[in-house]
Amino acid sequence: MTATDRPNILWYCTDQQRYDTIRALGYPQVRTPNLDKLIGRGVAFTRAYCQSPICTPSRATFLTGRYPASHHVHRNGNAYFPSHEKLVTKILAEAGYDCGLIGKLHLARAQGHERRTDDGYRLFAWSHHPMPNLDPEHHAYFQWLVNEKGIDPHKLYENLKGFCAAGVPAELHQTTWCTEVALRFIEEKRDGPWMLSINPFDPHPPFDPPPEYLSRYDPETLAPPLYQESDVERQRMFRDICQQAVEPGNPHGTNPREGTGEGFIELAARPPSEFNGREVKAAYYAMVELIDDQFGRLVDGLEATGQLDNTLIIFHSDHGETLGDHGQLYKGSRFWEGLVHVPLIFCWPGKLKEGLVSEALVELVDLAPTVLEAAGIEIPGNMQGKSLMGLLTGATDPQTHKPHVVCEFNDALGSTRQIIPTHATMYFDGRYKTVVYHGEGLGELFDLQEDPGEFVNLWDDPGMKDLKAELVLKHFDAIMATSDAGVERVGQY
Repeated sequence: MTATDRPNILWYCTDQQRYDTIRALGYPQVRTPNLDKLIGRGVAFTRAYCQSPICTPSRATFLTGRYPASHHVHRNGNAYFPSHEKLVTKILAEAGYDCGLIGKLHLARAQGHERRTDDGYRLFAWSHHPMPNLDPEHHAYFQWLVNEKGIDPHKLYENLKGFCAAGVPAELHQTTWCTEVALRFIEEKRDGPWMLSINPFDPHPPFDPPPEYLSRYDPETLAPPLYQESDVERQRMFRDICQQAVEPGNPHGTNPREGTGEGFIELAARPPSEFNGREVKAAYYAMVELIDDQFGRLVDGLEATGQLDNTLIIFHSDHGETLGDHGQLYKGSRFWEGLVHVPLIFCWPGKLKEGLVSEALVELVDLAPTVLEAAGIEIPGNMQGKSLMGLLTGATDPQTHKPHVVCEFNDALGSTRQIIPTHATMYFDGRYKTVVYHGEGLGELFDLQEDPGEFVNLWDDPGMKDLKAELVLKHFDAIMATSDAGVERVGQY
Protein backbone atom coordinates (compact mmCIF):
# COMPACT_ATOMS: atom_id res chain seq x y z
CA MET A 1 0.00 0.00 0.00
CA THR A 2 1.47 3.36 -1.02
CA ALA A 3 1.24 6.45 1.17
CA THR A 4 -1.40 7.92 -1.13
CA ASP A 5 -3.56 4.78 -0.79
CA ARG A 6 -3.60 4.87 2.98
CA PRO A 7 -6.94 5.78 4.54
CA ASN A 8 -7.59 8.73 6.77
CA ILE A 9 -8.52 7.54 10.26
CA LEU A 10 -11.29 9.11 12.35
CA TRP A 11 -10.94 7.54 15.80
CA TYR A 12 -13.79 8.51 18.13
CA CYS A 13 -13.57 7.36 21.75
CA THR A 14 -16.22 8.33 24.27
CA ASP A 15 -15.66 8.11 28.03
CA GLN A 16 -17.58 5.63 30.17
CA GLN A 17 -20.20 4.61 27.59
CA ARG A 18 -21.94 1.25 28.09
CA TYR A 19 -22.47 -1.30 25.37
CA ASP A 20 -26.27 -1.10 25.62
CA THR A 21 -26.65 2.47 24.38
CA ILE A 22 -27.13 2.05 20.61
CA ARG A 23 -30.63 1.61 19.26
CA ALA A 24 -29.67 -0.41 16.16
CA LEU A 25 -28.12 -3.08 18.41
CA GLY A 26 -31.37 -3.71 20.25
CA TYR A 27 -31.56 -0.94 22.84
CA PRO A 28 -34.52 1.27 21.83
CA GLN A 29 -34.58 3.50 24.91
CA VAL A 30 -31.84 5.78 23.53
CA ARG A 31 -31.93 7.63 20.21
CA THR A 32 -28.77 7.11 18.12
CA PRO A 33 -29.73 7.59 14.44
CA ASN A 34 -26.19 8.43 13.32
CA LEU A 35 -24.56 5.46 15.00
CA ASP A 36 -27.36 3.29 13.65
CA LYS A 37 -26.53 4.55 10.15
CA LEU A 38 -22.83 3.89 10.73
CA ILE A 39 -23.61 0.28 11.64
CA GLY A 40 -25.59 -0.06 8.42
CA ARG A 41 -22.50 1.10 6.53
CA GLY A 42 -19.99 -0.92 8.53
CA VAL A 43 -19.33 -3.53 11.21
CA ALA A 44 -20.52 -3.55 14.81
CA PHE A 45 -19.17 -5.85 17.52
CA THR A 46 -21.66 -6.84 20.20
CA ARG A 47 -19.08 -8.49 22.48
CA ALA A 48 -16.19 -6.03 22.74
CA TYR A 49 -14.42 -5.73 26.11
CA CYS A 50 -12.01 -3.25 27.66
CA GLN A 51 -8.84 -4.46 29.39
CA SER A 52 -9.46 -2.30 32.45
CA PRO A 53 -12.65 -0.66 33.73
CA ILE A 54 -10.59 2.47 34.48
CA CYS A 55 -9.59 5.22 32.02
CA THR A 56 -5.78 5.35 32.00
CA PRO A 57 -4.97 1.62 31.85
CA SER A 58 -7.68 1.10 29.25
CA ARG A 59 -6.46 3.96 27.05
CA ALA A 60 -2.84 2.92 27.42
CA THR A 61 -3.88 -0.54 26.24
CA PHE A 62 -5.73 0.41 23.07
CA LEU A 63 -3.14 3.04 22.14
CA THR A 64 -0.20 0.63 22.49
CA GLY A 65 -1.84 -2.65 21.52
CA ARG A 66 -0.37 -4.11 24.72
CA TYR A 67 -2.00 -5.48 27.87
CA PRO A 68 -1.63 -3.65 31.21
CA ALA A 69 0.64 -6.41 32.55
CA SER A 70 3.11 -5.50 29.79
CA HIS A 71 2.86 -1.71 29.51
CA HIS A 72 2.56 -1.32 33.31
CA VAL A 73 0.30 1.74 33.10
CA HIS A 74 -2.15 0.51 35.69
CA ARG A 75 -3.30 3.66 37.47
CA ASN A 76 -5.21 6.85 36.94
CA GLY A 77 -3.01 9.67 38.21
CA ASN A 78 0.35 8.28 37.06
CA ALA A 79 3.21 10.79 37.21
CA TYR A 80 4.05 10.14 33.56
CA PHE A 81 3.60 7.71 30.68
CA PRO A 82 6.68 5.47 30.33
CA SER A 83 8.91 6.61 27.48
CA HIS A 84 9.75 3.07 26.37
CA GLU A 85 6.11 2.38 25.43
CA LYS A 86 5.27 3.51 21.89
CA LEU A 87 1.82 4.75 20.96
CA VAL A 88 0.20 3.71 17.70
CA THR A 89 -0.27 7.43 16.97
CA LYS A 90 3.51 7.89 17.02
CA ILE A 91 3.91 4.98 14.61
CA LEU A 92 1.34 6.56 12.30
CA ALA A 93 3.08 9.94 12.47
CA GLU A 94 6.41 8.33 11.58
CA ALA A 95 4.70 6.73 8.58
CA GLY A 96 3.54 10.10 7.27
CA TYR A 97 0.18 10.60 8.96
CA ASP A 98 -0.82 14.06 10.17
CA CYS A 99 -2.11 13.21 13.65
CA GLY A 100 -4.40 15.21 15.89
CA LEU A 101 -5.94 14.86 19.33
CA ILE A 102 -9.10 16.62 20.50
CA GLY A 103 -10.37 16.23 24.05
CA LYS A 104 -9.13 13.72 26.57
CA LEU A 105 -5.88 11.73 26.43
CA HIS A 106 -5.41 10.60 30.06
CA LEU A 107 -2.24 8.57 29.81
CA ALA A 108 -0.90 10.36 32.89
CA ARG A 109 -2.02 12.61 35.74
CA ALA A 110 -4.43 15.23 34.40
CA GLN A 111 -4.84 17.70 37.28
CA GLY A 112 -3.94 21.17 36.02
CA HIS A 113 -2.66 19.77 32.76
CA GLU A 114 -1.35 16.47 31.44
CA ARG A 115 2.34 15.81 30.90
CA ARG A 116 2.69 14.72 27.28
CA THR A 117 4.69 11.78 26.05
CA ASP A 118 6.15 11.43 22.54
CA ASP A 119 2.63 10.90 21.19
CA GLY A 120 2.95 11.87 17.52
CA TYR A 121 0.13 14.43 17.62
CA ARG A 122 0.69 17.58 15.56
CA LEU A 123 -2.59 19.04 16.82
CA PHE A 124 -3.00 18.71 20.59
CA ALA A 125 -6.32 20.32 21.55
CA TRP A 126 -6.42 18.94 25.07
CA SER A 127 -9.44 19.04 27.39
CA HIS A 128 -9.43 16.35 30.04
CA HIS A 129 -12.89 17.39 31.21
CA PRO A 130 -15.05 20.47 30.61
CA MET A 131 -14.89 22.08 34.04
CA PRO A 132 -12.81 25.25 34.38
CA ASN A 133 -10.46 24.10 37.15
CA LEU A 134 -7.79 22.93 34.67
CA ASP A 135 -4.84 25.11 33.67
CA PRO A 136 -6.36 27.61 31.16
CA GLU A 137 -3.11 27.72 29.19
CA HIS A 138 -3.49 24.04 28.34
CA HIS A 139 -7.29 23.71 28.40
CA ALA A 140 -8.35 24.13 24.76
CA TYR A 141 -12.09 23.96 25.46
CA PHE A 142 -11.69 26.72 28.07
CA GLN A 143 -9.89 28.85 25.48
CA TRP A 144 -12.64 28.24 22.90
CA LEU A 145 -15.31 29.42 25.33
CA VAL A 146 -13.38 32.57 26.14
CA ASN A 147 -11.92 33.50 22.75
CA GLU A 148 -14.61 32.33 20.35
CA LYS A 149 -17.82 32.36 22.36
CA GLY A 150 -17.12 35.28 24.69
CA ILE A 151 -18.14 33.13 27.66
CA ASP A 152 -16.66 33.08 31.15
CA PRO A 153 -16.21 29.34 31.83
CA HIS A 154 -16.37 29.85 35.59
CA LYS A 155 -19.79 31.50 35.32
CA LEU A 156 -20.96 28.88 32.83
CA TYR A 157 -20.23 26.03 35.24
CA GLU A 158 -20.80 27.72 38.60
CA ASN A 159 -24.31 26.32 39.00
CA LEU A 160 -23.33 22.73 38.30
CA LYS A 161 -23.51 21.29 41.79
CA GLY A 162 -25.48 18.07 41.43
CA PHE A 163 -24.24 14.72 40.16
CA CYS A 164 -27.34 14.38 37.95
CA ALA A 165 -28.95 17.51 36.54
CA ALA A 166 -29.15 19.64 33.41
CA GLY A 167 -25.83 21.13 32.32
CA VAL A 168 -24.68 23.73 29.83
CA PRO A 169 -26.56 24.30 26.54
CA ALA A 170 -25.56 22.18 23.56
CA GLU A 171 -23.93 24.99 21.60
CA LEU A 172 -21.45 25.55 24.45
CA HIS A 173 -20.92 21.91 25.37
CA GLN A 174 -17.51 20.24 25.32
CA THR A 175 -18.84 17.54 22.98
CA THR A 176 -19.87 20.26 20.52
CA TRP A 177 -16.45 21.90 20.85
CA CYS A 178 -14.85 18.57 19.93
CA THR A 179 -16.84 18.55 16.70
CA GLU A 180 -16.07 22.17 15.82
CA VAL A 181 -12.32 21.62 16.14
CA ALA A 182 -12.51 18.26 14.35
CA LEU A 183 -14.27 19.75 11.33
CA ARG A 184 -11.53 22.33 10.98
CA PHE A 185 -8.88 19.61 11.12
CA ILE A 186 -10.45 17.39 8.47
CA GLU A 187 -10.98 20.38 6.15
CA GLU A 188 -7.29 21.35 6.21
CA LYS A 189 -5.36 21.00 2.95
CA ARG A 190 -2.61 18.38 3.14
CA ASP A 191 -0.71 16.05 0.85
CA GLY A 192 -0.85 12.87 2.93
CA PRO A 193 -3.36 11.01 5.12
CA TRP A 194 -4.52 12.15 8.53
CA MET A 195 -5.47 10.49 11.81
CA LEU A 196 -7.75 12.32 14.21
CA SER A 197 -8.44 11.06 17.73
CA ILE A 198 -11.59 12.64 19.21
CA ASN A 199 -12.22 12.04 22.90
CA PRO A 200 -15.20 13.84 24.47
CA PHE A 201 -15.60 13.56 28.23
CA ASP A 202 -19.23 12.42 28.00
CA PRO A 203 -21.09 10.35 29.03
CA HIS A 204 -18.76 10.29 32.06
CA PRO A 205 -20.31 11.61 35.30
CA PRO A 206 -21.55 14.02 36.40
CA PHE A 207 -24.67 13.25 34.41
CA ASP A 208 -25.22 16.75 33.06
CA PRO A 209 -26.62 16.81 29.52
CA PRO A 210 -27.83 20.03 27.92
CA PRO A 211 -31.32 20.87 29.18
CA GLU A 212 -32.81 20.61 25.70
CA TYR A 213 -31.55 17.01 25.44
CA LEU A 214 -32.56 16.04 28.96
CA SER A 215 -36.14 17.15 28.22
CA ARG A 216 -36.41 14.47 25.50
CA TYR A 217 -36.28 11.61 28.01
CA ASP A 218 -39.06 10.79 30.46
CA PRO A 219 -37.55 8.78 33.34
CA GLU A 220 -40.87 7.06 33.98
CA THR A 221 -40.74 5.38 30.57
CA LEU A 222 -37.27 3.90 31.11
CA ALA A 223 -36.45 0.49 32.54
CA PRO A 224 -34.96 0.62 36.03
CA PRO A 225 -31.37 -0.53 36.66
CA LEU A 226 -30.66 -4.24 37.13
CA TYR A 227 -31.31 -4.57 40.84
CA GLN A 228 -32.65 -7.01 43.43
CA GLU A 229 -32.94 -6.61 47.19
CA SER A 230 -30.31 -9.33 47.57
CA ASP A 231 -27.78 -6.95 45.99
CA VAL A 232 -27.53 -4.93 49.21
CA GLU A 233 -26.21 -7.78 51.31
CA ARG A 234 -24.21 -9.32 48.48
CA GLN A 235 -22.33 -6.11 47.71
CA ARG A 236 -21.39 -5.61 51.36
CA MET A 237 -18.96 -8.49 50.86
CA PHE A 238 -17.01 -6.14 48.60
CA ARG A 239 -16.77 -3.15 50.96
CA ASP A 240 -12.98 -3.60 51.10
CA ILE A 241 -12.68 -3.62 47.29
CA CYS A 242 -11.78 -0.29 45.68
CA GLN A 243 -14.75 1.35 44.00
CA GLN A 244 -16.20 4.82 43.74
CA ALA A 245 -19.50 3.71 45.31
CA VAL A 246 -18.41 2.69 48.81
CA GLU A 247 -21.71 1.05 49.75
CA PRO A 248 -24.44 -0.35 47.51
CA GLY A 249 -27.02 2.34 46.92
CA ASN A 250 -30.77 2.34 46.51
CA PRO A 251 -31.51 2.96 42.82
CA HIS A 252 -35.20 3.50 43.58
CA GLY A 253 -34.63 6.52 45.78
CA THR A 254 -34.41 10.20 44.92
CA ASN A 255 -31.62 12.10 43.26
CA PRO A 256 -30.11 14.46 45.85
CA ARG A 257 -29.81 17.96 44.41
CA GLU A 258 -27.75 19.34 47.24
CA GLY A 259 -25.16 17.88 49.53
CA THR A 260 -23.35 15.86 46.89
CA GLY A 261 -20.36 18.16 47.03
CA GLU A 262 -18.77 20.57 44.59
CA GLY A 263 -15.74 20.36 42.35
CA PHE A 264 -14.69 17.84 39.78
CA ILE A 265 -13.74 14.98 42.13
CA GLU A 266 -16.91 15.18 44.21
CA LEU A 267 -19.18 15.36 41.18
CA ALA A 268 -17.39 12.95 38.85
CA ALA A 269 -15.90 10.32 41.18
CA ARG A 270 -17.91 10.12 44.40
CA PRO A 271 -21.54 9.16 43.80
CA PRO A 272 -24.31 9.48 46.38
CA SER A 273 -25.57 6.41 48.22
CA GLU A 274 -29.19 7.02 47.17
CA PHE A 275 -30.38 7.93 43.71
CA ASN A 276 -33.20 7.51 41.24
CA GLY A 277 -31.93 5.05 38.65
CA ARG A 278 -34.44 6.08 36.02
CA GLU A 279 -33.46 9.75 36.33
CA VAL A 280 -29.79 8.82 36.06
CA LYS A 281 -30.54 6.79 32.94
CA ALA A 282 -32.49 9.67 31.39
CA ALA A 283 -29.55 12.03 31.84
CA TYR A 284 -27.05 9.42 30.63
CA TYR A 285 -29.06 8.63 27.50
CA ALA A 286 -29.41 12.35 26.80
CA MET A 287 -25.60 12.67 26.91
CA VAL A 288 -25.30 9.76 24.47
CA GLU A 289 -27.81 11.38 22.11
CA LEU A 290 -25.76 14.58 22.07
CA ILE A 291 -22.69 12.51 21.20
CA ASP A 292 -24.65 10.85 18.41
CA ASP A 293 -25.73 14.19 16.95
CA GLN A 294 -22.22 15.61 17.04
CA PHE A 295 -20.74 12.41 15.62
CA GLY A 296 -23.23 12.67 12.77
CA ARG A 297 -21.94 16.15 11.98
CA LEU A 298 -18.43 14.70 11.57
CA VAL A 299 -19.59 12.01 9.16
CA ASP A 300 -21.50 14.65 7.20
CA GLY A 301 -18.32 16.73 7.11
CA LEU A 302 -16.37 13.84 5.66
CA GLU A 303 -19.02 13.32 3.03
CA ALA A 304 -19.19 17.01 2.14
CA THR A 305 -15.43 17.17 1.62
CA GLY A 306 -15.30 13.99 -0.45
CA GLN A 307 -13.27 12.11 2.16
CA LEU A 308 -15.78 9.57 3.47
CA ASP A 309 -14.86 6.77 1.09
CA ASN A 310 -11.19 7.01 2.07
CA THR A 311 -11.67 7.27 5.82
CA LEU A 312 -11.59 4.43 8.33
CA ILE A 313 -14.02 5.38 11.11
CA ILE A 314 -13.75 3.78 14.54
CA PHE A 315 -16.26 4.42 17.32
CA HIS A 316 -15.93 2.95 20.82
CA SER A 317 -15.58 3.80 24.50
CA ASP A 318 -12.75 3.25 26.96
CA HIS A 319 -15.00 1.39 29.45
CA GLY A 320 -18.58 1.41 30.68
CA GLU A 321 -20.64 2.68 33.62
CA THR A 322 -22.53 0.74 36.28
CA LEU A 323 -25.51 3.15 35.95
CA GLY A 324 -27.34 1.86 39.00
CA ASP A 325 -26.97 -1.84 38.27
CA HIS A 326 -26.72 -3.81 41.52
CA GLY A 327 -26.97 -0.56 43.46
CA GLN A 328 -23.69 0.77 42.03
CA LEU A 329 -22.83 4.02 40.25
CA TYR A 330 -19.70 5.06 38.35
CA LYS A 331 -16.79 2.58 38.33
CA GLY A 332 -14.18 0.68 40.30
CA SER A 333 -12.84 -2.82 40.77
CA ARG A 334 -16.00 -4.57 39.60
CA PHE A 335 -16.58 -6.36 36.33
CA TRP A 336 -20.30 -6.13 35.60
CA GLU A 337 -21.20 -6.20 31.91
CA GLY A 338 -22.22 -2.55 32.11
CA LEU A 339 -18.70 -1.63 33.17
CA VAL A 340 -16.43 -3.81 31.02
CA HIS A 341 -18.53 -4.40 27.87
CA VAL A 342 -18.28 -1.50 25.40
CA PRO A 343 -19.61 -0.42 21.99
CA LEU A 344 -17.27 -0.91 19.00
CA ILE A 345 -18.07 0.04 15.39
CA PHE A 346 -15.91 0.24 12.25
CA CYS A 347 -16.76 1.77 8.90
CA TRP A 348 -14.73 2.20 5.68
CA PRO A 349 -17.06 2.34 2.69
CA GLY A 350 -16.13 -0.07 -0.05
CA LYS A 351 -13.34 -1.69 1.98
CA LEU A 352 -15.11 -3.29 4.95
CA LYS A 353 -18.26 -5.37 5.19
CA GLU A 354 -21.49 -3.39 5.43
CA GLY A 355 -24.31 -4.02 7.87
CA LEU A 356 -22.39 -6.79 9.65
CA VAL A 357 -23.08 -7.39 13.34
CA SER A 358 -20.45 -9.69 14.83
CA GLU A 359 -20.77 -11.64 18.07
CA ALA A 360 -17.06 -12.49 18.12
CA LEU A 361 -15.22 -11.90 21.38
CA VAL A 362 -12.90 -8.94 20.79
CA GLU A 363 -10.81 -6.66 22.97
CA LEU A 364 -9.76 -3.02 22.83
CA VAL A 365 -6.14 -4.21 22.78
CA ASP A 366 -6.94 -5.29 19.21
CA LEU A 367 -7.49 -1.72 17.98
CA ALA A 368 -3.86 -0.62 17.47
CA PRO A 369 -2.85 -3.57 15.25
CA THR A 370 -6.12 -3.20 13.33
CA VAL A 371 -5.34 0.45 12.59
CA LEU A 372 -1.82 -0.38 11.45
CA GLU A 373 -2.94 -3.20 9.18
CA ALA A 374 -5.59 -0.96 7.63
CA ALA A 375 -2.89 1.65 6.97
CA GLY A 376 -0.50 -0.90 5.46
CA ILE A 377 2.04 -0.40 8.23
CA GLU A 378 3.99 -3.28 9.76
CA ILE A 379 2.69 -4.31 13.17
CA PRO A 380 5.49 -4.27 15.80
CA GLY A 381 6.39 -7.65 17.27
CA ASN A 382 5.61 -6.53 20.82
CA MET A 383 2.00 -5.61 20.05
CA GLN A 384 -0.17 -8.21 21.74
CA GLY A 385 -3.53 -7.38 20.22
CA LYS A 386 -4.86 -9.34 17.25
CA SER A 387 -5.91 -7.33 14.20
CA LEU A 388 -9.60 -7.36 13.36
CA MET A 389 -9.10 -6.65 9.66
CA GLY A 390 -9.84 -10.24 8.65
CA LEU A 391 -13.27 -10.07 10.27
CA LEU A 392 -13.91 -6.56 9.00
CA THR A 393 -13.21 -7.43 5.37
CA GLY A 394 -14.80 -10.88 5.39
CA ALA A 395 -11.48 -12.68 4.89
CA THR A 396 -12.07 -14.66 8.10
CA ASP A 397 -15.12 -15.91 9.97
CA PRO A 398 -16.81 -12.71 11.23
CA GLN A 399 -18.20 -14.47 14.29
CA THR A 400 -14.89 -15.84 15.60
CA HIS A 401 -11.84 -13.97 16.87
CA LYS A 402 -10.65 -15.01 20.35
CA PRO A 403 -11.63 -17.83 22.73
CA HIS A 404 -11.81 -15.46 25.68
CA VAL A 405 -11.34 -11.85 26.83
CA VAL A 406 -9.66 -10.52 29.97
CA CYS A 407 -9.84 -7.40 32.11
CA GLU A 408 -7.98 -6.23 35.21
CA PHE A 409 -7.84 -3.67 38.01
CA ASN A 410 -4.48 -3.01 39.67
CA ASP A 411 -4.63 -0.25 42.31
CA ALA A 412 -6.15 1.85 39.55
CA LEU A 413 -8.15 4.58 41.32
CA GLY A 414 -6.92 7.47 43.41
CA SER A 415 -10.15 9.49 43.48
CA THR A 416 -12.23 7.23 45.72
CA ARG A 417 -13.23 8.12 49.28
CA GLN A 418 -11.22 5.10 50.42
CA ILE A 419 -7.93 4.36 48.66
CA ILE A 420 -7.72 0.55 48.67
CA PRO A 421 -4.89 -1.04 46.61
CA THR A 422 -7.13 -3.72 45.12
CA HIS A 423 -5.86 -6.13 42.46
CA ALA A 424 -8.48 -8.14 40.57
CA THR A 425 -8.73 -9.92 37.23
CA MET A 426 -11.59 -11.12 34.99
CA TYR A 427 -11.84 -13.92 32.44
CA PHE A 428 -14.83 -14.37 30.14
CA ASP A 429 -15.26 -17.11 27.53
CA GLY A 430 -18.55 -15.91 26.09
CA ARG A 431 -20.68 -17.76 28.62
CA TYR A 432 -18.88 -18.04 31.95
CA LYS A 433 -17.25 -15.09 33.66
CA THR A 434 -14.80 -15.54 36.53
CA VAL A 435 -13.45 -12.73 38.69
CA VAL A 436 -10.68 -13.15 41.24
CA TYR A 437 -10.00 -10.48 43.87
CA HIS A 438 -6.40 -11.40 44.56
CA GLY A 439 -5.41 -11.54 48.21
CA GLU A 440 -8.99 -10.97 49.39
CA GLY A 441 -10.36 -14.52 49.35
CA LEU A 442 -13.21 -13.33 47.13
CA GLY A 443 -14.31 -14.56 43.75
CA GLU A 444 -17.25 -14.44 41.37
CA LEU A 445 -18.52 -16.91 38.81
CA PHE A 446 -21.45 -15.99 36.58
CA ASP A 447 -23.21 -17.98 33.88
CA LEU A 448 -24.28 -15.20 31.52
CA GLN A 449 -26.31 -17.58 29.38
CA GLU A 450 -28.63 -18.40 32.26
CA ASP A 451 -28.09 -15.24 34.30
CA PRO A 452 -27.39 -12.27 31.98
CA GLY A 453 -28.05 -9.81 34.83
CA GLU A 454 -25.22 -11.34 36.91
CA PHE A 455 -27.36 -11.80 40.00
CA VAL A 456 -26.31 -15.33 40.98
CA ASN A 457 -22.69 -15.76 42.06
CA LEU A 458 -21.85 -19.45 41.60
CA TRP A 459 -18.34 -19.19 43.07
CA ASP A 460 -19.21 -21.13 46.25
CA ASP A 461 -21.87 -23.36 44.71
CA PRO A 462 -20.86 -27.00 45.47
CA GLY A 463 -22.44 -28.13 42.23
CA MET A 464 -20.06 -25.91 40.27
CA LYS A 465 -16.88 -27.22 41.93
CA ASP A 466 -15.45 -29.06 38.91
CA LEU A 467 -16.40 -26.38 36.38
CA LYS A 468 -15.02 -23.69 38.68
CA ALA A 469 -11.67 -25.50 38.90
CA GLU A 470 -11.50 -25.76 35.12
CA LEU A 471 -12.42 -22.09 34.64
CA VAL A 472 -9.98 -20.84 37.29
CA LEU A 473 -7.14 -22.69 35.56
CA LYS A 474 -8.09 -21.11 32.23
CA HIS A 475 -8.42 -17.75 34.00
CA PHE A 476 -4.87 -17.81 35.37
CA ASP A 477 -3.43 -19.09 32.10
CA ALA A 478 -5.14 -16.24 30.24
CA ILE A 479 -3.94 -13.59 32.67
CA MET A 480 -0.39 -14.95 32.64
CA ALA A 481 -0.39 -14.76 28.85
CA THR A 482 -0.92 -10.98 28.97
CA SER A 483 2.63 -10.45 30.25
CA ASP A 484 5.03 -10.39 27.32
CA ALA A 485 8.50 -11.94 27.30
CA GLY A 486 10.23 -8.57 27.41
CA VAL A 487 13.24 -7.49 25.35
CA GLU A 488 13.64 -9.21 21.98
CA ARG A 489 15.94 -12.26 22.01
CA VAL A 490 18.86 -11.88 19.56
CA GLY A 491 21.20 -14.61 20.84
CA GLN A 492 21.26 -18.03 22.46
CA TYR A 493 22.61 -16.90 25.84
